[in-house]
Parts: sequence; structure tokens; C-alpha cells
Amino acid sequence: MASIPRASSSLEGFFQVLPTIEKQYTSPSRSPDFATPKEAQRLSDDPVLARILHQYLPTQAREQVGASVHKLSRRVLQSSVLHHAIEAETNVPTLHPLTTFGEVNKTDPLRTCAGWKALKDICVEEGTVSIAYDKTKTDFNRRIAQFGIIHVWTPTAAMTMCPMSMTDGAATLLSRHLDDPDGDQPGRQAVFAETYKRLVSRDPRQSWTSGQWMTERTGGSDVSGTETVARRLTQGEIAEDEKLGLDQDILGQPLGPWRIDGFKWFSSATDSDVAVLLARTSQGISAFLIPMRRKVRGRAAHGTDEPDGEATELNGIRIQRLKEKLGTKGLPTAELEIKGARGWLIGQEGKGTKEISAILNITRLHAAAGSVSYWSRGLAVCRAFSKVRKARGRLLYDHPQHVLWMASETVKYWAAAHFSFFGIALLGCNDQRQEAVFQNTASETLISPDYSYRAALLRLLTPVIKARASVASVNGLRECIECLGGVGYCENNEDGGVMNLAKLYRDTLANTIWEGTASVMAEDVCRVVRDRRIAGGNVIPAIFASWVWGVLSHCRDRFTEECDAVEERLQTLIALAQDSSAEELEYHGRDLLTHLEVISCAVLLLHDASTDGDEVASHIASRYVWSHVAPHSRSQRRQTNWKDSASIDRKIFLGASFRHERQIGKL
Repeated sequence: MASIPRASSSLEGFFQVLPTIEKQYTSPSRSPDFATPKEAQRLSDDPVLARILHQYLPTQAREQVGASVHKLSRRVLQSSVLHHAIEAETNVPTLHPLTTFGEVNKTDPLRTCAGWKALKDICVEEGTVSIAYDKTKTDFNRRIAQFGIIHVWTPTAAMTMCPMSMTDGAATLLSRHLDDPDGDQPGRQAVFAETYKRLVSRDPRQSWTSGQWMTERTGGSDVSGTETVARRLTQGEIAEDEKLGLDQDILGQPLGPWRIDGFKWFSSATDSDVAVLLARTSQGISAFLIPMRRKVRGRAAHGTDEPDGEATELNGIRIQRLKEKLGTKGLPTAELEIKGARGWLIGQEGKGTKEISAILNITRLHAAAGSVSYWSRGLAVCRAFSKVRKARGRLLYDHPQHVLWMASETVKYWAAAHFSFFGIALLGCNDQRQEAVFQNTASETLISPDYSYRAALLRLLTPVIKARASVASVNGLRECIECLGGVGYCENNEDGGVMNLAKLYRDTLANTIWEGTASVMAEDVCRVVRDRRIAGGNVIPAIFASWVWGVLSHCRDRFTEECDAVEERLQTLIALAQDSSAEELEYHGRDLLTHLEVISCAVLLLHDASTDGDEVASHIASRYVWSHVAPHSRSQRRQTNWKDSASIDRKIFLGASFRHERQIGKL
């Protein structure tokens, strides 16, 4: 007699087992089966991160940095931390522009939730800015250590890395002016020193964050239409502010002698402590530092019972409205009216665009690296999901077509990770200017000891990395959403929100626009290619091509055909750069980005695989060349049996240490 089917209900029937997200990085020294540094790759859910740390850091530093990344890889998955991230996403910033009786609220118009503030504190504690500025560490690349932490932290950080990236840029900018004399701005050197100290602090009680206010209604990346203006205050105006008790910042330091008025259309990190902005003076566009708040002496600020001298209010800044955005929900992005804000001129008057480039180079790398870190979390979820989800009676990882698809995505992710970290490595080497930073590491053959050579290569590749890595990450996360099916399309804030790929996708989209779209980056690369100050206008053949040839010379014995294919693509790039007029080159700007990206990624992957002959790294490098650099190359691609390829697919996607039997036993 046939059994009677039993109906499911809201409480009965099939329920999907929640996937377990594995720890992104595991330090070999923390593992009971410690053997060699290569164990980090085997033990970590994100093996390319382990390989990158191994490539750029010497042994002792790798152990030290690895221990920090190991610890954070566990902290980011703690329920208490994930709760902060969910709160920041769902309890969004609010604006309260008026007081009870309709006056402008100068005291606390912007309110953010406790989760957002807690996540910012973790950013500071984990050194997401400060690591790069710890000058007691001279024997390793501090930027690699910094971004190793950032790579693990960002997917949980709920966009708090946005203000941290701008803080990083502001710290670099101010560091270049710490020794500037006060000149006609009495007190400036002391203010800059105190601000810098707080921007790079690792103590949440002392640390500050910085905003970056460039975008106006005329445009964002093109600042030539800046309508914000600045002028020197007269001695009488300064005396009047002093009489009114409005001449000091929250620490009791003097406010700057410049008055700034204007309107900023997009200003993220509106809850920052200071901001770097551009304003037009009689000498042209100039850079300024302004404190967000000032003391109110002699009278209480609206809505406070603070004693005289301790109350504060916004420093001539009014938040007009908060932006309603597709993503980055927890980040307070606002339109700001600036009316009578007092600030300090940074550097020379009329040289603001040049000054601000110090910030842009750093924040562009942050945008790329942050995007790639989101992608890493998306693939981690896909791996975990594939181990517990069944389709047609089999787990997803037992479907060869599914695993091939995910392996192909993993190849692209490895390429983007290597590309981003190469830019970061160059930045760190140029920051520290010490050969010890890359000597005695596997990166010696990647990084030239010549500072000017490295600087030219970084200048060329930074906009490429920013444009291509951010776009690739968006595309990669879309694939991750598809991997999860319908659940991937949902806003999953249950279970710590680890399954909420929709949020990661929305937030990553912002990085394709922030600090310049791909078109803006393409125009920037064209300027570099034509710039006669860089390698006499021959940056592609003299700098980039020589780097490619130099690195490939160390890879050719193992990857002869792949190196030939990369060099063939390189010749196409050289011809485009040398044979095109300025107008034609700009027309092909996005093609230029693609050439530079795929050649660079191929070189980095081939170099990585050549350092130790690792099976997975070797297959990833070869697959990338034949699928991205030269899909139609005359070089003959090695043919393999599809079952052998499927076995490699599994190692690429799930890791070389994945064992089918072990996973079955966990179900």
C-alpha cells in the first residue's frame, strides 16, 4: 500500500541547513598540524590571501601579520560583530535639521546608530589606518599588512571602511606638510600635528576620521568647476569670532584664518571629525583642512546642558539632506551647505588639485581592494552553500558544470586580488623607500629597487586597478548571487547576515563610481601615456613593457606558451599606445584599460605560480592566460580530458585540501 504524502507547513518539512562560512585565513603557527608556511594556503578558506602574504612579507613579519589576520578572520564572524553590521545596515542615519522651535540645529543634526559607531571603533582597534603609519616597523611592507587586515574586515564592516579610506588619504596628505612653517597661518603646524596624530591613532577614544569633500553639482571627478570659495579673514573678523567665543575647535586649538563658503553635493563620512576639501581662492583651486565642530564659549549650544567652554556646534556646516542610495545604507552621505566654516590652507594656494592627488591615489586603491574583499566573501558563501545544498539528489559540488562555473569565477577573483595587492605593494614600497621592504621575499622579481621606476608604474596602474577590479567584483558578485538562486536575491539579515549577498552587491556597485568611473580612469591612463614627464612619454614600452619582460623571464621555463601569449598581447598594447593620436587613444581608452589589466594579471599569476610550482596556482595562471589574455591565440593550448579538468575545477573552487568524504560526514 502506497504511503500517503505528508504536507509541509511553516514548521514541518524540508529546511535547508545553514551553510558554515569558513575562516578566511588560518595562520600555520596557530594550527595543531603546523608544518610549513605553505600550510596557510591549505588551511585557509581564501588561499590566494595566504599566497599574497607569503609573496610580499618576509618570514618573521609574515608570522606577525598572519597572527593578526588569523585573529580577525574569526572576529569578523562573531555574532556580536555581525549584529553591529546588521544594525548599521537597517538602523540607518537620520537627519534632524531643526530644533523644537524651528531654529537650525547646529548641535546634533546627524544621528547614527550604536552599531555603526562600534564598527568604526573596531576599524581603529584593528589598525585599518594606523598600520600603514607605524614607523617602528621598517623591515616589511606596512601597506601589505594593512590591506591584509582590510581584506578580511571589509565585508563585515558595513561601509565603515569608507571613512577609514579617506582618513588614510588625509593622513598621507598631512604627513607631507607636518614640517611646513606656520607662515601667515599662526598655529597651523600644531593643528596639523595633532590632527595627524589622531588620524593614525589606534585608540578609539582618541582617534579621528576625515571626510573628503570634492563633489559639487558641477561634477565629481572634474573639479575645475568648483564653486566653493575661500578667502582670508580680516583681523577684525577674527577678533569678532574670538569675542563671540567661536574661534576654537573642540580641543581648544585655534580655527584656521580662512573662511569657506559653498555647497558640496556628495559628502560621505559626514560624521567625521575633520574634512579635506577643495575651494577656489583668488589664486585658483586650493586644498583646505576644516574641523567639523567648534567650541561654543560664553553661551550654551542648542539642546545641551554642557558647562561653558565644553559645548560644541558644527563649524559653519549645515547638512541639507541625506542621500537616498541604492546601497551603502549605513554610510551617512549628505549634501552640505558650507557657510562661514573656518579652516587651514594645505600647501600652496592654487595647488589644490595637485595636493588632493595624494588622497586620490590611496582612496582609489581602497576602492579596488574593498571591492575585491566583498568578492572574496561572496565566493566564501558560494563554497559553503555548495557543500550543503542539493540539486537533483546531489550536492552542488557534485555537479561538474556548477564547479567549473565557480572555478572560472575563482580564477578571475585570484587575478583581481593579485592585481590589487600589487598596486598596494608598490604604494608601500614608495611610502617606505627601503629596500628591506621587498628584499628576501618572493616579490623581489616583481618590484624594482628604482623609486622613480616604481612610481611611474604605480601611476600608470592605479587607475587601471581601480576601474577594472571594482567592475570585475560587481560582475563576480552577480555570479555569486546566481549561485545561491532565489536566496541570493533576498536581503538576508537573519543568522548574522552572512548570506546577504544582495547587500554586498549593492555596496560594491558604489566603488565603480566613487573616485571616478571607468571612463574617468581611462582618460587618466591616456594622460599618463602621453605625459612626457613620465619616461619621456614612453611609459608603456619603457616602464610597463620592461616590467612585463623582466618578470616573464623568471616564468618562461615553466610557462613557455603562456609567456608567448602574454608577450603577443603586449605587442598589441604597445602598437595602440605608439601608433594612436591623442584623440584615437582616448577613443580606445577602455580597450587600453583592458589590455593593461589582463597583461598585468597574467604576469602576476604566472609569477605567483612560478615561485613554488603549486598545482592550483599553476592551473589558475594558465587558465587565466588562455581565457582572458589570448582566447584566440595562435599558441596551442594544452588539451586535457574533461574529467581531469573537473578534478582541477574542484581544487580551484573548493581548495586543494577539500575531501568529499569528510564533507558528507558533516551533513
